[in-house]
Amino acid sequence: MIKNDLFLRALKGETVERPPVWMMRQAGRYLPEFMEIKAKYDFFTRCQTPELASEITVQPIRRYGMDAAILFSDILVIPQAMNIEVQMKPNFGPYLPNPIRSQKDVDNVVVPDVTVELDYVYQAIKATKEKLNDEIPLIGFAGSPWTILCYCVQGQGSKNFDKAKKFCFTNPVAAHGLLQKITDTTISYLRQKVKAGVNAVQVFDSWGGMLSPIDYQEFSWQYIQQIIDALKDETHVIAFGKGCWFALGEMAKSGASALGVDWTCSARNARYLTGGNITLQGNFDPTRLYSPPAEIKKMVTKMINDFGKDKYIVNLGHGILPDIPLDNAKAFIDAVKEYKSPD
Repeated sequence: MIKNDLFLRALKGETVERPPVWMMRQAGRYLPEFMEIKAKYDFFTRCQTPELASEITVQPIRRYGMDAAILFSDILVIPQAMNIEVQMKPNFGPYLPNPIRSQKDVDNVVVPDVTVELDYVYQAIKATKEKLNDEIPLIGFAGSPWTILCYCVQGQGSKNFDKAKKFCFTNPVAAHGLLQKITDTTISYLRQKVKAGVNAVQVFDSWGGMLSPIDYQEFSWQYIQQIIDALKDETHVIAFGKGCWFALGEMAKSGASALGVDWTCSARNARYLTGGNITLQGNFDPTRLYSPPAEIKKMVTKMINDFGKDKYIVNLGHGILPDIPLDNAKAFIDAVKEYKSPD
């Protein structure tokens, strides 16, 4: 039994004394103890070494005591397992030297045996579960098929993913073929994560907001829906689409346990668009963590009051930034732990 099950209770929609809190990208780059490990090992070595991944996962828990841990990994381990080369270049980010641009390229992409190709992730989960000792739940994650396609076709990060969109609009058969292969791999991958011990999974659609509402349904949401359908009876699924407020109504009917909301959508609008019955997660602007700690605490309290303490998970609206002061991150977490309902 998990000792602190606040996060799981919020996912079930139960009444809680206060909402749970964790931060996207909490395992990593803003922590000095993480930077020590980063100085010794390159990015994918950290991901692929269970002892390192598990240590990085629990570092923020030791320091701040969040209500859930999220496994240190990366969304691009999926294309790596699918026979697509992915490099992580310092001061540049992901780089794919052979981007997918044709039907032939898509034909060369494999749907792997995830138990072999991604075994290091499951070993990291087991090592992390030992360290957590059932104190708090562990979250596993994957990128949405559309977000993975963006990197596979663009070949690197982008402000608009124009090459990825061009590929979808000029070669939709190949695009849907690639999206389906990514979806099939992701379902197997997340299913194995659940078997290895994660208590919930989150699908990150980081680049969903690049698409119009109609294109979002065609090239992103229908594939996320497949993932939710495959996993919702086995675990809690959180769907997070950055910039996708326009799809919240559709997402609320998906069978997901919770929906992530970014900072461009108010609590009131998010509750309205989702019908008020599903657990929501978010939506503090990550750059607001540069504000003074006292101000952060006031803003977090207001955010909880706006969303309501039940059916709500406190989080950022995207990942924590690398140069956020430690005391400011602490103020964010402490504000939730100290929260008292006004009624």
